[in-house]
Amino acid sequence: MKTAEKFLEKSDEKAFDLPHRKTINFNIGKYNTAVERGLSKFENLEASKKKAHVIKWRVMENLDKFLPEFESNFQRRGGKVIWANDTAEAQQEILNIIKRNGGKTVIKSKSMTTEEIHLNEFLESNQIESLESDLGEYIVQLLGQAPYHIVTPAMHLSATDIAELFHEKFGTPIDATPPQLVQKARELLREKYLNADIGISGGNFLIADTGSIAVTENEGNARLSTTFPKIHIAIVGIEKIIPSMADLDLFWPILASHGTGQNLTVYNTILSGPRQPNETDGPEEMYVILLDNGRTNLLAQKDQRQGLYCIRCGACLNACPVYKNIGGHTYDTTYSGPIGSVITPHLKGMEEFKHLSYASSLCGKCSEVCPVKIDIHKMLLLNRRDAAATHENGKVEELGWGMFSRMMQKRKWMDFFGGKFKNMMLKTFFKKSWGKYREMPKVADKSFAKQWEELKKSRES
Repeated sequence: MKTAEKFLEKSDEKAFDLPHRKTINFNIGKYNTAVERGLSKFENLEASKKKAHVIKWRVMENLDKFLPEFESNFQRRGGKVIWANDTAEAQQEILNIIKRNGGKTVIKSKSMTTEEIHLNEFLESNQIESLESDLGEYIVQLLGQAPYHIVTPAMHLSATDIAELFHEKFGTPIDATPPQLVQKARELLREKYLNADIGISGGNFLIADTGSIAVTENEGNARLSTTFPKIHIAIVGIEKIIPSMADLDLFWPILASHGTGQNLTVYNTILSGPRQPNETDGPEEMYVILLDNGRTNLLAQKDQRQGLYCIRCGACLNACPVYKNIGGHTYDTTYSGPIGSVITPHLKGMEEFKHLSYASSLCGKCSEVCPVKIDIHKMLLLNRRDAAATHENGKVEELGWGMFSRMMQKRKWMDFFGGKFKNMMLKTFFKKSWGKYREMPKVADKSFAKQWEELKKSRES
C-alpha cells in the first residue's frame, strides 16, 4: 500500500476513534491553558518572535560559516565532530564509536533526531541494548511505538493506559497513581544510567561562538545520560545552529513557553566537550554528529527554506485542527503535524510524501502560533505548487485538474454540460472519496448564467 493510501486509511480510523479524541482534547486542553499563562509573561511577544525569525534567517543564509565555526570551537576543547549525509552514515558512525569502545549498552535522552535515523532499531539489530530515559519515550518504547508528538511522546495515552502498561510489564498495582508510576520508572532507570557504556542525546541548539550544544529538558534524564557514561554522542540536525551564547536568552524562554507553557524548562544544560582536566564530571569522550539527511534539499528551496527555522516546540501540532483529529502516528513520519507536512516531502521525497502538504485546512493557526514566525500554511501551498510543477501528482490527477482549470476559465465550457451530466460525474468519481462522510451537492439542471439569461428574456417579453 502506498504511503498516501495508508495515511488516508489511518486518518479515517483515528478521526472517528472517540476515546482517542477525548484523550487528545484533554491533554491539549491542559497545554493550551499552560501556554496562555506562559506567553502572558512576555513584555512584547511579537517583537521576540520577529527577533527569533531574523536570527534563524541569518543562520540559514550563512550556514556554511556558522557550522565550521561551531566545529572549530568544539574541537578546541577536545570534542570530535562527525558530518553525516544521511541515515545510513549516521547509524554507521555511531556503531563504529560503540564498537571501538567495546560498548554493549546505550542510555538515551529524548531526541527526535535519533528517531529520525531509527537508532533504537538499528542498535538492537546489532545486539546493542538501547534504552530511552525520558519517561514519555520510555513508555512508547515499552509499547513498541514511535513517539506520538514532538514534545510529548505519549500524549495519546491516559494515566489509566500507562498504569495498565506498568501493571503488565512490572507488576505495579493496576490503579497506581502517576507519582507511583514515575517512582517505579525512576527505580528501573537509575541502574541503567550507572552501568551504560554509551550516552546518546540530541541537542536543542548548537552554539557557534562557543562550540557548545544546549540541551533542554524537564526530568534531568539528559544530564544523567550525558554525565555517567564514559562516551557521549550527540546527534543534531545542521539547522539547529544559533550564532551566540547570548541568543539563548531569547531561544530558551521562547521554546519553553511555546512547548510547555513554562518560563524556562527545569533543566537547561550547556555542553562544550568532554570532561576537562580540572572537572570532576562528564564523559571521557564527546562526539557531535551533524546530520544533514535531506536538510540541504530544503535549504536549496529558497521559498521554503524557512521550514528549517523550526525549534521543535510542537506549538503548531497542538493548534492544528487536522492533527487534533487524526493524531501523530497517522502521519507515519518522525515530524508530524503542520511543520512535519512542510519539511518531510523535502527530507524524504516529494513523490512519496507530497500528500502531507494537502492534509491541512489552511486555516493559518499554525503560522499564528509559531514562535519563529514560519509562514507554515504558505509553505504547504508552495509544496503543492512544486508537486504539480514536477509532475508528482500522477497522470489522472493532472488530467482531471487540467480539465477543471480550463472549464473554470471559460464560461462556455462551464455551461457546455448540463446539471444531469455534472451530477452523474460527481456520483461516479467523488462519491467514495469526497462524499464518504458528506452529502453530495446537487448541481442545478441549468447554470446560473443560463437561468439569468432566461429571466432577462422573460422580463423583456
